[in-house]
Amino acid sequence: MGGPAGCRRRHAYLEAHLDRLYDGAHYLDLDIGLSREKMTARLFACLEANGMTEGAHIRLMVTRGIKKTPYQDPRITIGSATVVIIPEYKTPNPKIAQKGITLFTVHVRRTAPDMQDQKLNSHSKLNCILACIQATKAGADEALMLGPDGCVATCNSTHFFIVKDGEVWTSDGIYCLGGITRTNVIRLCRENGIPVHEKRFTLFDVYSADEAFVTGTFAGLVPVRSVDGRSIGDITSGPGPLTAKLSALYKADARAHASKRGEG
Repeated sequence: MGGPAGCRRRHAYLEAHLDRLYDGAHYLDLDIGLSREKMTARLFACLEANGMTEGAHIRLMVTRGIKKTPYQDPRITIGSATVVIIPEYKTPNPKIAQKGITLFTVHVRRTAPDMQDQKLNSHSKLNCILACIQATKAGADEALMLGPDGCVATCNSTHFFIVKDGEVWTSDGIYCLGGITRTNVIRLCRENGIPVHEKRFTLFDVYSADEAFVTGTFAGLVPVRSVDGRSIGDITSGPGPLTAKLSALYKADARAHASKRGEG
């Protein structure tokens, strides 16, 4: 689980991150061994031990723990789960937020739920790693990945949105992680009267989009300036109008929904 940049001992959308972590552990039949309250206390304790009060990004990882022999069977695990908390000072690059990123559509596909459910935020993300490598070799910043049906699914580490005729489109979510920033952007669209659709669409729609952006825990909303060498809109002077509006709404919402220690 990744945590967003915090300020003054706050975590934005902490409960949603914990929901995803514990839901994933339940799916994997993995006993974390800590209640949500104790996990939250450890997160804050780690920040306090390092004197970090603002601008910190947290990566929280959980594995089954030590095994008595190197084998995949969970029954040979010895003791409790291993919990790793990595806080670091990490802030988004403002230049990238202005000029946007480039995407390249890779051949590596997202898998269907009956293969490996992409909603699981596991360490086993070989398809995403391979997608990242292919996009990097092609000179792009991030990989755009398709689902088994050839429709747009998501990116290798972020979620993908397009804007067409004043409407916001994103994938139907079947072949991608349950993104917390993605979920909040969809909610903010609905709360602010912006038409938003979770639907299947293809590269035909992407190449002709008015705007495009990606979302993620770390950077929030980041504009996309091109996909497969095709320019998306005109962001020479910054993000498109709807991308800029949603970015501002998201930043304000993240501050408003930050969880303070002791507030639950």
